[in-house]
Amino acid sequence: MDDLRIVRAGAERIPDLEPLTRDLHAHHLSVDPAIPGIPPRDADEWWAIRSERYAEWLGHPGAFVLLAEDGEGLAGYALVSFHDRDDSHATGERFAELHSLAVAEGRRGSGIGTRLLRAVYREVRAAGVEEMIIGVLATNEPAMRLYEREGFKPWVVLTFGKVPEVD
Repeated sequence: MDDLRIVRAGAERIPDLEPLTRDLHAHHLSVDPAIPGIPPRDADEWWAIRSERYAEWLGHPGAFVLLAEDGEGLAGYALVSFHDRDDSHATGERFAELHSLAVAEGRRGSGIGTRLLRAVYREVRAAGVEEMIIGVLATNEPAMRLYEREGFKPWVVLTFGKVPEVD
């Protein structure tokens, strides 16, 4: 991992993210909360939607993707965009959102995710932003532990389910 490089990129690199995004999908399946009546999408559908979202997010001013690359190829990535100030908390004029942090299947636990996070922090701070939100599946305990070690706390809890039929 000594030759790991983290480089900033934009939407032009979205196609390169597909293999790791598929790894992320498989990981999400392994920690899926099993919502009754709403099964996870298959990997092909997920990639089609996710790549469209990545293009949308990377179209926002200041948004970026950081790629962790080494002699073995793409080892991980982190995708970040920015929002106007939060309405419920006293943030600066903008705050960041880490939409995705992915590390190649066989390389998780080797420090790549932490190095990507630190690089994200540098980029976000260089943009004059001090706050960031991170979306994570509630049942993804390894990711929750990583983010909590970094000082992030659960904030808004989204619940998801089928809308009940009523009389």
